[in-house]
Amino acid sequence: MNLKAIISVLCVGIWTQIYAQQPKLVSKILHTKNLVALWDFKESAGQPRTSLRGGFSLSEMNGNIPRAEQGPLSGYSAVFGNEAYLALANAHVGELNISGPGQGITVIAWVKWTGEQTGFVGGMWNEYQDGGKRQYGLFVSLPHYNGKNQVCGHISTTGKPTPPFPYSIDYSASSQEVPPNTWTCIAFSYDGQYIRSYVNGIFIAREKELILNTKGFEGYPTGLIQSKNPYYFPTGMGNNGSDFTVGAVLLKRGMGNFFKGQIGGLAIFNRALSSKQILRLQ
Repeated sequence: MNLKAIISVLCVGIWTQIYAQQPKLVSKILHTKNLVALWDFKESAGQPRTSLRGGFSLSEMNGNIPRAEQGPLSGYSAVFGNEAYLALANAHVGELNISGPGQGITVIAWVKWTGEQTGFVGGMWNEYQDGGKRQYGLFVSLPHYNGKNQVCGHISTTGKPTPPFPYSIDYSASSQEVPPNTWTCIAFSYDGQYIRSYVNGIFIAREKELILNTKGFEGYPTGLIQSKNPYYFPTGMGNNGSDFTVGAVLLKRGMGNFFKGQIGGLAIFNRALSSKQILRLQ
């Protein structure tokens, strides 16, 4: 057998092994308690993306979203980058409307991010309408308050900015950066007290640090000092009326924070998974 044939056989073997593991990962997710929704993004462009649990159907907005024949769950992924996004109107979010004092949540996604800009992955997050309808959201790279190139898990009680600051500051940010153009599992959990961000199932705590862009505000003449991972936030998630979106959020200027790259899976749980459980879902 020549070298080319050997390489071909090895490649087939490797991909066979990868694809054989995909149903196992999906099965693990589906058998994890308190799963509300799981999208594997196997649908082609122009089609609604339907959850394997709960039947939630996300519609394309602002154009079509192409499908790539590559992804960690189904072997496919949705390709974002042309300012198209997916949405489910608030009237139809059902059990995705996770809220209340002490209520937990976990959001996990499998992404290949280009590394170019802030990207919203998924959740119920609206920064503008009626003063803000923020609730929960998974982002990549929120640099304004020490989250540049990191996994950021955002929670809001009121839906509005965090006083006295102009934006919501209430998010955890992973110690690890998200590698560009590499399939990565990103996640955050919230147990009603702390928000935690994970990269490939790993949580790493951050020391207290000076938060950028907080100096000079009322009560913070020298700035705010806090830990970004875990992030202490005991006031809970509000029921604030946002749509559920994937790939973008509503800002004052219109839709923005467009995710650039591929999303191969998105799972929502209505409890805080443990670190061990999140690591298992890799």
